[in-house]
Amino acid sequence: MDIFDVLSMVGGLALFLYGMHIMGDALAKMSGGKLEKVLERLTSNKWSAVLLGAGVTAVIQSSGATTVMVVGFVNSGIMKLSQAVGIIMGANIGTTATSWLLSLSGIDGGSFFLQMLKPTSFTPILAVIGAILVVFCKSEKKHNIGTILLGFAILMYGMTAMSSAVEPLKDVPQFTQILTKFENPLLGVIAGFVLTTIMQSSSVSVGILQALCSTGAVSYALALPIIMGQNIGSCTTAMISSVGASKDAKRAAAVHFYFNVIGTVVFMLVFYISNAFVHYAFLPQAANEVGIATIHSIFNIAATIVLLPLSGFLEFLAVKTIKDDDEEEDELSKHDKVLQLLDPVFLERPGFAIMQCRKVASEMAELSMKSVGRAVGLLTAYDEEIAERIRKEEDTVDKYEDQLGTYLLRLSTKDLSKEDGHRLSLMLHSLGDIERISDLAVNILLAVEQMHKKELIFSKKAMDELAVYSKALKDILTMTVNAFEQNDRYKAALVQPLEELMDDMNKELKKRHVKRLRKGKCTIELGLSLSDISDTYERISDHCSNIATCVIQVEDDELDAHEHRKEVKEQDAKWYDEQYRAYEQKYALP
Repeated sequence: MDIFDVLSMVGGLALFLYGMHIMGDALAKMSGGKLEKVLERLTSNKWSAVLLGAGVTAVIQSSGATTVMVVGFVNSGIMKLSQAVGIIMGANIGTTATSWLLSLSGIDGGSFFLQMLKPTSFTPILAVIGAILVVFCKSEKKHNIGTILLGFAILMYGMTAMSSAVEPLKDVPQFTQILTKFENPLLGVIAGFVLTTIMQSSSVSVGILQALCSTGAVSYALALPIIMGQNIGSCTTAMISSVGASKDAKRAAAVHFYFNVIGTVVFMLVFYISNAFVHYAFLPQAANEVGIATIHSIFNIAATIVLLPLSGFLEFLAVKTIKDDDEEEDELSKHDKVLQLLDPVFLERPGFAIMQCRKVASEMAELSMKSVGRAVGLLTAYDEEIAERIRKEEDTVDKYEDQLGTYLLRLSTKDLSKEDGHRLSLMLHSLGDIERISDLAVNILLAVEQMHKKELIFSKKAMDELAVYSKALKDILTMTVNAFEQNDRYKAALVQPLEELMDDMNKELKKRHVKRLRKGKCTIELGLSLSDISDTYERISDHCSNIATCVIQVEDDELDAHEHRKEVKEQDAKWYDEQYRAYEQKYALP
């Protein structure tokens, strides 16, 4: 084996890693977070959880990614530790799908069908189809399918290149002597563990082992302990992701570690003790790709069958390892738990991260709307506890804006689908308006507090007028929040004429107050309070209009609220006028 063979092997490994990476990313992007959403569904049936974990992992081609996501779910409070165990075990089974795909390179036969199953035959076809879809198709879905095909083709080319490059090693005695040392089960396990830890992927390390099979120097006696070590090494990704996470998230990573370690120890004890009596004839034989995939699958399936009924014991070990602090932790508030959804772990799965952001943004919008409703309610019945609650909610909304905005900016650097890009843009452009609405709820509160301290009371006529204006405010907020949460452009369009009516209602309320003032039925001080409250209503409706405009325009990559309102009036003046008149009748001032 000369320097050119070494370069071919390194190049093949690079292609293999790159193909695995872009195929996994394209699969995740195409799923748009749906696969992770499936994982999020809580299930009390452990066997169903195993099948779920295996299926998702087989699709995204990474047990590490699945386990890391599960750790994130536990950290965010989405999933309980007991529910995560089955999915973690299933992920180990699902990762064997990669080794079976790679085993296709070992197919040998003269028939046309068998020849077409070999990667050297079908990979070029996939590469051509993938290239056509990527280069010539504008559809994002087709583009992603093309990327998946290209990724798989690159992966298989890399595997073939590695196998071809290491094949000359079969004639190198020193190489065989080095490999023989790893037939010691303990050394083999350590070698597999180190290789997988370095590669951060059991699929990649198993692929390298399968490539070495082409030398004929890898026996089953050597391959078996290495595969065991590779399974333990696959835990490192989840262990790293749990650093700084909650105790239950660390326990989920610990469960993964204990599952693989205990499974390895039990499997090897049973195997080697039985081998002392039976003397398995296949151990000295040269391993092939299919044999490696078979051992990989048998171990993970057997370990799951044996240890799943003992999942409670694994949880017990994890809890004993990651103990609770002596001092009791303060119970997280509902809003703190919502913010836990913004786990940095999810950034590696942008489609799902967008879903988590939408939940937080919806909670933020709902909270702002409720704060306004509570502040308006103080006009008729002032309550100190409600006033304090409004202030706390305003602080919470500020916290939401800060953390969600930062998370979205980090997420914006990821490779997002067009649809997810629009959702991100909508949230980023709407956060400021949502936060300002909660600020304005406090403005209403301050005006009411001043009236309460000075014992000022609006006249019945003024209160009746404010009641109608308050109803319009409540409706425009509800309509806006629904449009924002559902990304509903029609509901968003209905906001604009109501916002214009509220501008006119604000002016009308002030005119009526001036008339009452001239007749001596009202005071200047009450008029100032009324003006403050009325102007605040109008400003809230402006922010509603901004959010609604963003819902409508974001898909067209245009974000100009002023121009949009102008265009709506000009392009569909009849519809707009009809809506305005309908609102005018609905919110007619008494």
